[in-house]
Amino acid sequence: MAVASAAPGSIFYKQLLFCLLVLLLFCDACQKISLQVPSHLQAEALVGKVNLKKCLQSASLIQSSDPDFRILEDGSVYTTRDLTLSSAKKSFSILLSDAQRQEQKKIDIVLEARGKKIPKRHPKDAVLRRSKRRWAPIPCSLMENSLGPFPQHVQQVQSDAAQNYTIFYSISGPGVDKEPFNLFFIDKDTGDIFCTRSIDREQYAEFPLYAYATTIDGYAPEYPLPLLFKVEDDNDNAPYFESKLTMFSVPENCRTGTSVGKVTAIDHDEPDTLHTRLRYKILQQIPDHPKHFSVHPDTGVITTATPLLDREKCDTYKLIMEVRDMGGQPFGLFNTGTITISLEDENDNPPYFTESSYFTEVEENRIDVEILRMAVRDQDLPNTPHSKAVYKILQGNENGNFRISTDPNTNEAVLCVVKPLNYEASDQVVLQVGVLNEAQFSRAPNSQAPTMCTATVTVKVKDTDEGPECQPPVKVIQSKDGLPEGKELLGYKALDPEKRSSEGLRYKKIKDEGNWFEINEHTGDLKTVKTLDRESKFVKNNQYNVSVMAMDAVGRSCTGTLVVLLEDDNDHPPQIDKEVTICRHGKDFAVLEPVDADGPENGPPFQFVLVNSASKLWTLETKDGKTAILRERQNLDYDYYSVPIQIKDRHGLAATYTLSVRVCDCTTPTDCRMTTKLPRDITPSNVILGRWAILAMVLGSALLLCVLFTCFCVTAKKAVKKCFPEDVAQQNLIVSNTEGPGEEVMEANIKLPTQTSNICDTNISVGTLGGQGVKTQQSFEMVKGGYTLDSSKGGGHQTMESVKGVGQGGMDTGRYTYTEWHSFTQPRLGEESIRGHTLIKN
Repeated sequence: MAVASAAPGSIFYKQLLFCLLVLLLFCDACQKISLQVPSHLQAEALVGKVNLKKCLQSASLIQSSDPDFRILEDGSVYTTRDLTLSSAKKSFSILLSDAQRQEQKKIDIVLEARGKKIPKRHPKDAVLRRSKRRWAPIPCSLMENSLGPFPQHVQQVQSDAAQNYTIFYSISGPGVDKEPFNLFFIDKDTGDIFCTRSIDREQYAEFPLYAYATTIDGYAPEYPLPLLFKVEDDNDNAPYFESKLTMFSVPENCRTGTSVGKVTAIDHDEPDTLHTRLRYKILQQIPDHPKHFSVHPDTGVITTATPLLDREKCDTYKLIMEVRDMGGQPFGLFNTGTITISLEDENDNPPYFTESSYFTEVEENRIDVEILRMAVRDQDLPNTPHSKAVYKILQGNENGNFRISTDPNTNEAVLCVVKPLNYEASDQVVLQVGVLNEAQFSRAPNSQAPTMCTATVTVKVKDTDEGPECQPPVKVIQSKDGLPEGKELLGYKALDPEKRSSEGLRYKKIKDEGNWFEINEHTGDLKTVKTLDRESKFVKNNQYNVSVMAMDAVGRSCTGTLVVLLEDDNDHPPQIDKEVTICRHGKDFAVLEPVDADGPENGPPFQFVLVNSASKLWTLETKDGKTAILRERQNLDYDYYSVPIQIKDRHGLAATYTLSVRVCDCTTPTDCRMTTKLPRDITPSNVILGRWAILAMVLGSALLLCVLFTCFCVTAKKAVKKCFPEDVAQQNLIVSNTEGPGEEVMEANIKLPTQTSNICDTNISVGTLGGQGVKTQQSFEMVKGGYTLDSSKGGGHQTMESVKGVGQGGMDTGRYTYTEWHSFTQPRLGEESIRGHTLIKN
C-alpha cells in the first residue's frame, strides 16, 4: 500500500488531480466524519486520525481530494501548509482504492472550527450539492516574447454554482504565489485571468495553476480546477557549435570518404520543432584548392572528398562552417565555427643521399676509426620512424672490414673500419651503400613502390711500413709420442709483408708449459729438450701448444701459436686399483675397472687373467671388454686375500698386479669394520684402525691395569700379616651330604669358626652328582695354617700338613700350591661321589 504525493505544478500532480476527480464521481461514499480543529492550522500539524480499514480492508492507494491535507497509511491526517478556516466548516474526502478487487471508497471529512458558530443557510442550501461535472476548464497557451499590451487576457474560468450563489475566484501556483511572482492574476468576480509581462519559454516552458471557486462564507462548491498554461516557442535562439575551435586529424593519402570527425551544435529552442532542425554547411576551406572535405548537412559528419591529401604539401586545413536552424532556410538563425584538420604523416617519401658517390681514404691496419659521413634527406616528418634512416652495405664488405651506422642526432651515415685493411692485398675498396627508413614504406594511391636509394663509396688504402705478420695465427705440426730429446721439428714461420719473406726476422718462445722445446732464433724451428709424452698433464686432446713471437729489426712483432699434435704410442699398460672389497650381504663380487692412459686405439678391450693358483679360490669374468667381475668360488672366511691378476690391452701390452681383496661381513664397503689382517703385499702403514678397535684396546689396557693393581694389594697384605687359626679344632672342612629324591639341598652344613679376626674365608662348591635330579653340595672352609675335612668315612680327621708333610719346616705354612690342594681334595671328592651314587641306586 502506498500513499501518493506530488508537488503542485508537476505532471504527476495534474494526473493525480484528474484521477481524484474521477474517483469522486464514481466511488461509493463510505462514511462521514467530523473533526473539531482550531481555526488556524500550521503546516504538518496533525488534524486527526481515521479508521481506514473500517471503510476498505486493504487499500492499495490512499489519496486526499484537497492538496492542503495528506493521509498516512494508518489514517493520520496532516496539513501540508498553514491553513486558516475562513468559514465554520471545511470539507474534503479521503479516497481509497483496491487495485486487486477494483473497488473504490471515499470517506468525507468535515473540519469544524472550535468556538465558532456555523451560520445558518437559506433553506435552499439544503439542496446545494457539488456538481459531478467539471467546471469550465478551458485549454490555453501563451506566446513566448509576446509584445502585449499588458496586462494581457489569457483565460476565463467559471463555475456553475455562480448561477445560484455569489462566487469568488482565485488562483495559485507558479507565476502567482510562486516564482515567477505576479506573472498572472485573476479577477475574483469574473474569473478572467491576465498575464502581466512577456515570458521566455527557455526559462519557463509551462505554468501549472489551480483555480478555486468559493462562496462568500468560504464554502467551496467546486473542486480546485487544474490549469496548464503552455508557452508557445518563438525562434529566438540561434544554434551554436559546442566548441568554437574544433580539431580533427586524418592520415594523409587516405581514401575518399574517410571519416574525419563529427561536429555538433546546440539550439535552446523547443526540441523536435522546425526551430531546432539544424543544417551544416562548409563556407570556406583554407587553403581552398582543391576541395578536400565535405560535410553531411544533417549529421555534421566531415569526410574526405579526394584521395590527394599530401602532408608534405600542406599539413593543416581550416574549415569555416555554418549551422542554421529552420531546416537551413534563409530566414533561419545561424552561427559559424572553425574546424582545424591536421594531416597525420605516412612514410610515403623514401630517403635519398645528397650525393651519388663518395671518396675517402684510410691507412692500412687501422681499426675502429671513422672514415666517412654521408647525409640523406627525407620529406617525411622529422625525428619519427618515417624519416629516421637505416643504412646497409650492399656490396664490397665481404671480409667484414667496414661497419655503417646512423648518427641519432644528425641522421647521417657513419662509415667505420672495424677490421684492418691490407695495402699489400688490395689498395682500394669500392662499397655500395643503401638507405631505408625504420618504418615500412606506405605507398600512396596510384603510385609505384619506390626503390632503395644507393650510393657508391670508394675507399683508398694507404700503405704503411708495418711489422711482421703471423699468418695463420695457429699452425699445426705432428710428432710421435715418446719422441726423445734432441730431435728437431719444423717451427713457426712469420712473414715480413714489405719483403714478402721471413728474412731478417727473429723468433722467441713465450710459452712452453712443460719446457719441452728450445727454439732456433733465426729459423723458428723447434728442438726437443725432453721426451714428448702424450699422457702428460700439459697435453689436452693430444695437443701441446707453444706460443712463438716473431720480431723484425726495429722491434715490431707478431705472435703465433704452434700446435704439436702427438700421435699416440702404446707405451702405458692398463692400471687398476689394487684394493677391493667384497661385501657378503651386498654384492658378492668386486668390479675391476682398469684405466689405460693411452688413446682409445691403444686401450680396451682388455683381457683379464688370474695368475698362479688364484683360480682355485676365485673366478674372473670379463664384461664388455672394459671391466671384469671377481667372485669367490666358495664362501671364504672374512679376511684379507692376495689375488694376482694380469691385464692386457688390445695390442697385448700387459701388467700384473696383486690385488688385496677384503672379504667382509657388510652391505657396502664403507660399512666394513673387519679386524685388519695384512696380506703379503700390504705394509703396516696401510692399516687404519677403526674407533671400535681403538676403544677395545683402551678398555683392555684399563682392565689389565686393574687386575695387576688388585694382585699387588693382596700380595702386599699377605706379606704383612699371615692368618693363623686360634682354634684349629673349630676350623674343619665339613662334608655335609643330604640326599632326598627329587629335591635339592639348599643349605650347607657349615661349621663356622668362633673367631673371624684372623680368618681368610674361601667358599668352594665342588661336585655335582648326576642322576634323578639329586645334587650334593660340599662346603669347605680353608684356613691358612691348617685345613680340616670332616669325612663321614671312618670319622677320621686329616689335615693338609699330613698330606703335605711336616718335614718342610722352612716353608711358609700359610701358602699351598694348586698341586698340593688338588692331591688333598681329589680322592675325597671321589669317595663322596661314589657314596652318593650308591645312595641313589638304593
